[in-house]
Amino acid sequence: MKRRSAIAVATGTALAASLLTVAGAQAGEQSSDAAAAPDISVENVQGHLKELDSIAQANGGNRAHGEPGYKASVDYVKGKLDEAGFETQVQEFDEGGATGYNLIADWPGGSGDDVLMAGGHLDSVTEGAGINDNGSGSAGLLEVALAVASGDLEPSKHLRFAWWGAEELGMVGSTHYVDSLDEAERGKIGGYLNFDMIGSPNPGYFVYQEDQALEKVFTDYFAGKNIETEPAEGTEGRSDHAAFSDAGIPVGGLFTGAEGVMTEDQAAKWNGTAGEAFDKCYHSQCDGMDNLNTEALDANSDALAHAVWELSS
Repeated sequence: MKRRSAIAVATGTALAASLLTVAGAQAGEQSSDAAAAPDISVENVQGHLKELDSIAQANGGNRAHGEPGYKASVDYVKGKLDEAGFETQVQEFDEGGATGYNLIADWPGGSGDDVLMAGGHLDSVTEGAGINDNGSGSAGLLEVALAVASGDLEPSKHLRFAWWGAEELGMVGSTHYVDSLDEAERGKIGGYLNFDMIGSPNPGYFVYQEDQALEKVFTDYFAGKNIETEPAEGTEGRSDHAAFSDAGIPVGGLFTGAEGVMTEDQAAKWNGTAGEAFDKCYHSQCDGMDNLNTEALDANSDALAHAVWELSS
């Protein structure tokens, strides 16, 4: 996750209105023909993280933009998606004299005029392997995408997943992607969900609040699991959802905290440690396989799947 000053949140009025209709429907009983999301195996998510960690260790200790570990990470995720039947595309861009890569994966079917996107950045900083930031979001996304394929999901909306490059240099890859779309293509994206750091070792349960309908999908889900959430304040321009929000596309997502310090109240409701950072290894060499909370990784991966199934049906 990259720091960025707060931006003005675009309203996306017409698109947000359609999503509010979804939220209204959720207030009543769920449609009987809407399939429930599967339970996402946290062991499988951890398996992907182990692969990303191995890739980093074999390539100078990181998976940063312009380094061989990043391209190897793209190749790993792409191989899994290709095997599962996704239509994948690697989009190239230039940043700092090096080639960057976005990986876009479309699940065949659904209305091409109504697209739901879910994404997160795949790059790390140069200091470490980036297992929580943002291997956690990347691995959760990958396992949910594979669950879409194994369940042969037939959503009414078109599903698109994305793994962004060069987020740590200022959301470069996601901005390049949004800028590459013409106005008509942007208008087809009814919502974008971002997952950046979903397994912090001292986790909070934060939900993006930029769009009321998308926020409600997550807060209702966690409430049903007896997990209290808080708005992810200060994240408006901090990760890849910023480019989509700037373009007027409704955005939502999850976050378990970075360098911020957990309060006493938060520690009490999340069984955490007050006075310590949510991620003590944020942007550091120690962001490896030991820098994860499995319970948070599991809960957020399941919430990710719930949102994809709920919003695409």
